[in-house]
Amino acid sequence: MNIPFALPLIDQPVIDEVLDCLTNTGWLTSGPKVRALEAEVERLCGAPALCVNSWTSGAMLMLRWFGVGPGDEVIVPAYTYSATALCAMNIGARVVMVDVGEDFCIDVAAVRRAITPRTKAILPVDLGGWPCDYDALMALVAEPEVRALFRAATERQEQLGRMLVLADAAHSIGAAYKGRPSGQLADATVFSMHSVKNVTTGEGGAVCLHLPEAFDMAAELQFLRYFALNGQTKSAFEKNQAGGWRYDIVAQGLKVNMPDVCAAIGLAQIRRYQAELLPERKAIFERYNRAFSAYSWAILPPYDDGGRVSSAHLYPLRLRGFTEQQRDALIQRVSERGVGVNVHYIPMPMLSLFRGLGYRMEDYPVARGLYENELSLPIYNGLTEEMVGYVVEVVREAVVFF
Repeated sequence: MNIPFALPLIDQPVIDEVLDCLTNTGWLTSGPKVRALEAEVERLCGAPALCVNSWTSGAMLMLRWFGVGPGDEVIVPAYTYSATALCAMNIGARVVMVDVGEDFCIDVAAVRRAITPRTKAILPVDLGGWPCDYDALMALVAEPEVRALFRAATERQEQLGRMLVLADAAHSIGAAYKGRPSGQLADATVFSMHSVKNVTTGEGGAVCLHLPEAFDMAAELQFLRYFALNGQTKSAFEKNQAGGWRYDIVAQGLKVNMPDVCAAIGLAQIRRYQAELLPERKAIFERYNRAFSAYSWAILPPYDDGGRVSSAHLYPLRLRGFTEQQRDALIQRVSERGVGVNVHYIPMPMLSLFRGLGYRMEDYPVARGLYENELSLPIYNGLTEEMVGYVVEVVREAVVFF
């Protein structure tokens, strides 16, 4: 049996929606499909949404919206994909890495120690779809002594009066924290809609706003629409309407809008997400949990602790007592049996770019320990019970060699 690690859902509803875009709307770039997808994201998350062309673009957009730039510091976990750091580095900010806890989430105590008067934003990561402890993070940035360290340099920074909490929710669309959906847990949230994500547009992402009452959310969302389109006050679709040619440029923006032809893919998926696609992913996650709970060598990933519920984007199984070399050898054995597996992630300080910038892996011992024995298993819509059973059996049989 051959089971890829990840496959996007391309079924008849997706094909029909894309064909509708190609043959009926007369439009390919940002237009009615994008607006429809934004409405669905808002319905799912209960927060105003803007679709963009990637997670990285969305995070850069929000950091620039807040006025983050050269000389500023942005705190991120060491255990994440490099985009979490690159979105800040690409606008000239300095990345401050901190360690994570045993649940893969950013260590709030480590965040506290890392805050300085230069800190402008914190980017917690919901790794695998498991939400961070947002109440603890939001309480931290609201503490009087922490707020006193904040040095506002822009009007929006003055308005917020503290560090921005920008959730890296690349994995966690559909996750929940204490009854609240992902999208409402931080000041702003950025989802990924990359090809392997729970809801995909091929490449893409979505920003959700959940700002304090001091902000006019409708006005900020409208500004972000302009900001994501070179600061232009009308999209090409709007300019294409009768008499709609006149526009203005109101900010030095980015060009990060999502095309309609991409939005059509996600639109066909998100309409079925809560009722069909997310429950199917959770069922696969739970099947893995039931199977691996029988083995003392298996450390199950966090899923539902009564307050937090994962979106089941990844199944990051850990192999108790395994070294990095043993884990790598097991991956080879599993791969030879036709099962695609992965590792999420190589911690950033182990990568050449970040090593060259002076980040040292020994400063992040928990991240190192998680990485050494982590093994991500296939989990996606369309994975049958027979396929899940085969994955479990192949992993079980491979473990006995070590």
